[in-house]
Amino acid sequence: MIVRQALFEGAIHPGREADFDAYIARDLLPLWRRFPGAREVRVLRERERDAGMPEVALALSMAFDDMDALRAALDSDVRHESREVTKGLLAMFDGRVRHHVFELAHG
Repeated sequence: MIVRQALFEGAIHPGREADFDAYIARDLLPLWRRFPGAREVRVLRERERDAGMPEVALALSMAFDDMDALRAALDSDVRHESREVTKGLLAMFDGRVRHHVFELAHG
């Protein structure tokens, strides 16, 4: 199992938290769920963090069977569409987006 995570490291603009969440639910989550080969899509909002750690406004996690499935999803039309729609989310956010790919080691 391969898991790709997008970490939105930074802060939502003050007073825009509800808009941020609504935009994800209405505009992005339906697209993310359409990624070909995605076995699981999770949207996580930070509740707490260790002292001194940067704020993570959002973590998006997508699970795929293998690297070939991930590559196909990243090359798909829906991924390109979601990148355009994500610009609306980024307009409510100050920070950077980092991507990490993990392999399920145990479990």
